[in-house]
Amino acid sequence: MSAVAPSLQAFFSDRLIRQRRVSPHTLRAYRDTIRLLVTFAAQRAGTSASKLTFDDLDSRVIGAFLNHLEDDRGCCPRTRNTRLAAIRSFYRYAALQHPEHAATIERVLAIPLKRHDRTLMTWLTAPELDALLAAPDRRTWTGRRDHAMILVAAQTGLRASELTGTMIADVALGAGAHIVTLGKGRRERVTPLTDTTAKTLTLWLKERGGNRSDPLFPTRTGGAMTRDALARRLTKYQAAAAPRCQSLRAKNITPHVLRHTAAMRLLHAGIDTSVIALWLGHAEIQTTQVYLHADLAIKEQALAKAAPIDSTPGRYRPPDRLLAFLEAL
Repeated sequence: MSAVAPSLQAFFSDRLIRQRRVSPHTLRAYRDTIRLLVTFAAQRAGTSASKLTFDDLDSRVIGAFLNHLEDDRGCCPRTRNTRLAAIRSFYRYAALQHPEHAATIERVLAIPLKRHDRTLMTWLTAPELDALLAAPDRRTWTGRRDHAMILVAAQTGLRASELTGTMIADVALGAGAHIVTLGKGRRERVTPLTDTTAKTLTLWLKERGGNRSDPLFPTRTGGAMTRDALARRLTKYQAAAAPRCQSLRAKNITPHVLRHTAAMRLLHAGIDTSVIALWLGHAEIQTTQVYLHADLAIKEQALAKAAPIDSTPGRYRPPDRLLAFLEAL
């Protein structure tokens, strides 16, 4: 067995699980990246994955793998960069374990991230959110569950994994109603609930029953809902709500859109971005600045306060008939 296989095993068991204690979501993301990489490299080298060497995983192979992700698998640059970040993490670990491969590892670590366009985020306006909340059929058990789930997501701004991972024990109702969440980076935070959300959850928990260790929003079989299932539910309700609110047709509603919606509602209420960062569980306040960039109303308020530029409007008039002809083309 080559040096790569035992190093990969130690990277997952020692570095990620024991030392860093990464979340299951992060562990799966790293696992999928490495599995794709070693499968690609093994086919390229004509050997099995367990026999790969660091020479089989040099910068040229890593570069070809990243191109394969975009060209053959249809991944966007953001996904490419996420895969590269996982690969870099392994090679930084390998550099300490295998200094004899320092030159190969250094060239892999020098592979740059790919720049990409940063589009403005999407969120739901008040009429759009109302239409989405009205879409579930609350005459059914599933509809009542989904209505409560969408309401909690749009009010608290929980991530998809946080929402599906919330247990009954994480919810405290009554005075000071709140939800306790162990979020990204294993940071625990408490998110308060509005009276409407608390009343909805009170009714839902009475119907839902179960033990404190059970999921707050279970599937029909009682297990935790997956992120994909949550996304499918939102897609279904978007289609059902679109006839009532035409603007929903132009939006792709995902669990993260509900998170953005919660942040924008706080921003429009005049809440400082540092408080919004704490609310959402952001490690750095700079992450929350994206909501300022996306909010046109704030920019219009700033424009209204600025002194107008004194400039006389005018139109360019070519001094020659030929120039006028060319200008009109």
